[in-house]
Amino acid sequence: VQLQASGGGVVQAGGSLRLSCAATGRSFNDYTAGWFRQAPGKEREFVASIRWSGGIAYYADSVEGRFTVSRDSAKNTATLEMTSLQPEDSGIYYCVAGAAIRLQPGNVAYWGQGTLVTVSS
Repeated sequence: VQLQASGGGVVQAGGSLRLSCAATGRSFNDYTAGWFRQAPGKEREFVASIRWSGGIAYYADSVEGRFTVSRDSAKNTATLEMTSLQPEDSGIYYCVAGAAIRLQPGNVAYWGQGTLVTVSS
């Protein structure tokens, strides 16, 4: 299984970015897909996830109301729409997938390569 993330970049505070995660190698009908992020000098933290079957989404408190996660089952792709970005949202964003409904670093089955998001003030 491979997860290919794309869409990172540099944006000014208040701006928006869209991250995509394309999965190959298996269907994710019984999986949860999502994103973690890691800022320099900080722990890797959960951002958002979506249960592939049913589409139930979960968000970190810090991004609730600003970020929206969705999935396209036909394309086996998950998307993270990020709005009202702030400098504290900067970091490397990792696309992930796992069987658990609520993802934690310890139960992620697949990690994609990171994509860098930089929000300038």
